[in-house]
Amino acid sequence: MTNKAIITMQSLCKFYEMGDQVVRALDSIDLDFRLNDYAAIMGPSGSGKSTLMNIIGCLDTPTSGIYELNGQQVADMDDDELARIRNREIGFVFQTFNLLPRLNCLRNVELPLIYAGVPPEEREERAAEALKRVGLGDRITHKPAELSGGQIQRVAIARALINKPSIILADEPTGNLDTATSIEIMKIFSELSDAGNTIILITHEEDIARYTRRIIRLRDGKIETDSRQ
Repeated sequence: MTNKAIITMQSLCKFYEMGDQVVRALDSIDLDFRLNDYAAIMGPSGSGKSTLMNIIGCLDTPTSGIYELNGQQVADMDDDELARIRNREIGFVFQTFNLLPRLNCLRNVELPLIYAGVPPEEREERAAEALKRVGLGDRITHKPAELSGGQIQRVAIARALINKPSIILADEPTGNLDTATSIEIMKIFSELSDAGNTIILITHEEDIARYTRRIIRLRDGKIETDSRQ
C-alpha cells in the first residue's frame, strides 16, 4: 500500500450568498485522502457534508482554496474537463440508485463506458465482469424491477466500478435499505476496500460508519474530528 494522496484540499471554502447573508457551507477545510482510504463523512444537517461530497465528486467547485485530484487542480478545469474527470476518476453510488428502469443490469452498468467511447464487445465483457464482482453474475439480463433493493444497489456499485476509478463516492448508500441488506452492502464495500479501492461514503448512521477505517465529522462547515479506527 502506498501513501500517495489522491485528493488534497487546502484552505478550501464554499460560500453562498442568501440575500444579505453569506452562508459558509465549508470554511477552511484541510483534508486529504490516500490510496486505499476507506472513510465516512458524517455530520448533522447543515454541517457541510453534502457540499463536501459535491466538491469531491467534481459536481461543484470551491469558492476559494485548493482542491487537487490526482495532482490536477480542479478549479482550473472547464465543464468538459470536469465531466471527463467525473467519468474517469470517480465512481458514484447514490441512495436512490439512479438506474434506468428499461435497461437490464448489463446495459445499466456499461453506460459509463458508452460515454467513454469503449467498443461494444469490450463494454459487455467489462460490465459482465463488474456484475460478477458484486455477486450478480446470474442477474445480467434482469431489469431493476426484477431485483431486490440490495441487488439494485449492487448493480449501482458495479456501475461505479466499471471505469476502475480512483475513488468510489457513495452518498447514503444504505439509506433506502433495511438493516440486513445494509450489512450486505457494507460487506461489499469492505471487500472492495480490501482489494485496494479508495472509498468515501456520506452517512448519518453510526453503525454504517463503523465499517470504515476513518471517520471525518463536520460541524458548521468545519472539520470537528478526523479519526482512524
